[in-house]
Amino acid sequence: MTGVYEARKKSGEIYYRASFTYKNKHISLGSSSDEASCHAMYNEACEIINNSSDHWIDTDHRTTSYNEAMTLSLGKYISLINFRDNNIYIKTPIYMCHKYFLYFLKEHEVLQFSTDDLFYYSNHTIMSRGGYYFVNDYGMQTSILSRFGVRSHSVKGRDYVFKNGDTHDYRYENILVVNKYNGVSQFTKNGRIMYRTRIHINGDYILGEFSSEAEAAIAYNKAVDMLSGLVNITYTPNYIEGISSVEYASLYHNIILSKNFRNYVKSVCF
Repeated sequence: MTGVYEARKKSGEIYYRASFTYKNKHISLGSSSDEASCHAMYNEACEIINNSSDHWIDTDHRTTSYNEAMTLSLGKYISLINFRDNNIYIKTPIYMCHKYFLYFLKEHEVLQFSTDDLFYYSNHTIMSRGGYYFVNDYGMQTSILSRFGVRSHSVKGRDYVFKNGDTHDYRYENILVVNKYNGVSQFTKNGRIMYRTRIHINGDYILGEFSSEAEAAIAYNKAVDMLSGLVNITYTPNYIEGISSVEYASLYHNIILSKNFRNYVKSVCF
């Protein structure tokens, strides 16, 4: 059958692979133990390339004409339409738009990204578990939010927000990181933005309230240093951006942590 090739597994079992060539590129379409299924993949691929009225992606509504009765996977379907419309073949289920792109996880689960992330997601497959989106990066499961500086235990609505309310819109201009440092949370006091620092030991200890985010983050680091060797907990210190080592040392020296925390440290030491 056209577009179908016989292959063998290491066990010697015969299976079939489907492929076709479009715009001088040889594209693998999938495999099956059934020769007819592979031929159906080939026919569907040809139909997609030649019939844009029946096979489309609506970028405004993030929908597609794909249906589960098709033999081709959703990912391959999206890749072929993108190749047809944008002249670039991408293995992951990406459809390119002007200044952004869509990533199809399911028919009705579509994420939107800035074009700055196109190369990364062209080479990384996004997986989903209970609304948690992640990639396999160097053998580790990495949240896609980490690219925005959102920490692993951050809470949506408290530590970061989607500005337009669309939780599938991961463009950089739509993600606002409110609390980017460990132990630091932003709050309003008498009309001013303030930062509260706390650390968890056998419960939360408030370390203090500060007028700058950097100072609050350094307060957390100071508490981590004071607890070193006293408790069997591994803390991740904050890396503070935009200040010199001299400024860091000065702030660190002048920060006085809460009396409650200092009393706890004394009780552990003696």
